Amino acid sequence: MLNKVWFRTGIALLILFLLIKLVMEVHSVFTPFIIILQSVLLPLLLSSFLFYICLPFQKILEKNKITRWGSITLIFIGLIIIIGVVIGYIGPLIAEQIENLINQIPALQHEVQHIINFSLDQMERLPNDVTDRINKMVQSMSDSTANVLSNSLSYLTSFISTLFLLIMVPFFLIYMLKDHERFIPFIAKLFKGERKVFIVDLLKDLNDTLKSYIQGQVTVSIILGIILYIGYSIVGLNYTLLLVIFACVANMIPFLGPWMAFAPAGIIGIIQSPTIFIWVCIITLIAQQLEGNVITPNVMGKSLNIHPLTIIVVILAAGNLGGFVLILVAVPLYAVIKTIVRNVFHYREKIMEKANSDVKE
Repeated sequence: MLNKVWFRTGIALLILFLLIKLVMEVHSVFTPFIIILQSVLLPLLLSSFLFYICLPFQKILEKNKITRWGSITLIFIGLIIIIGVVIGYIGPLIAEQIENLINQIPALQHEVQHIINFSLDQMERLPNDVTDRINKMVQSMSDSTANVLSNSLSYLTSFISTLFLLIMVPFFLIYMLKDHERFIPFIAKLFKGERKVFIVDLLKDLNDTLKSYIQGQVTVSIILGIILYIGYSIVGLNYTLLLVIFACVANMIPFLGPWMAFAPAGIIGIIQSPTIFIWVCIITLIAQQLEGNVITPNVMGKSLNIHPLTIIVVILAAGNLGGFVLILVAVPLYAVIKTIVRNVFHYREKIMEKANSDVKE
């Protein structure tokens, strides 16, 4: 029984849960390390995200006989230009739409409640408990809106503290672009024999998984954003730029992202006019069909190979555990864990096959 896979897996899980329990009991000892990790984690994630986006451009530049430092310099010049364009031209438009949206929140809230009340009046057959629940949901939406406005100062403080952390991003990005080929050999030096081969294969698979996901999702999100911006601008939907930016971010979540992006656009469209709401539905349907049947298959293919039901479960669990930020990283994190588990099982199978062949000999 000691050699059974299920028994060893169970023992490993028990030990893991025991370690987690011990860490939680003496969490005060790890508080300084947790603070340091939180300070470094966000810049590291953002720099890694930018690294995988900039990597194709670096390869193109170096193929044209530009030195490593020359390619890094050109990439940073390009990033500075993009940031300057965003701050100088797009930033004021975003700020204006945000200000208009904040000023219109009471009116939008009143319109939403009016639409819901009108719908309830037309559905007299609904049970009383269902009506009460919907009214409570509307009231909770109103309270949450008020809380967001009242806590704007705390959000601003958090934004400023985050801004200081983001100063570290360029430093991480420079070293990633400069020494990214040395990372796997550096880690591999710590191991020997078959374990070294396993570590090298594992790190290569992890790199390929993250690279295909980030580069593919960013490309798909940009294309989808352009389609939505053109469509929303033609029909005259309010807050088009904000809705498109949210759609681009939400589309980083596979499978459910496009539907999440439709929710605010549909709400604003139906408040603005029924005709615009219909056009928003048509534009969203066309964009989703293009994204699902043309853009994503040609850009990403089946790089992650994760079933849609698994994606839904992972996203729902991430939403309950950590909110929208964890939802964004849930799918790539699951893909990373899946890659690690797959490589571990392959490595174990090779060890078992080698042991059986030695026994037969």
